[in-house]
Amino acid sequence: MEEQYSMRLKVSRVENGQFLGESDDIPGLVAQGRTISETVEIAQDVARKLIESYLEHGDPIPASLKPIYNQFELDVAVGV
Repeated sequence: MEEQYSMRLKVSRVENGQFLGESDDIPGLVAQGRTISETVEIAQDVARKLIESYLEHGDPIPASLKPIYNQFELDVAVGV
């Protein structure tokens, strides 16, 4: 079973109408998408690649990442 981690992602709308995702939990993580969902998906992919790089190079995983065991809470954007 693969390890999973929880991170905080800040998503904001940028001037061109797209969305920008950044995380203080993973330095260097930046993702941009046309929708919030797309931005979150891209951010997850970037985070996965950064974590894989940490592990591959023997670097510690940032302490701010929380391992997910059985349950976690998630704020979800809902548009109307």
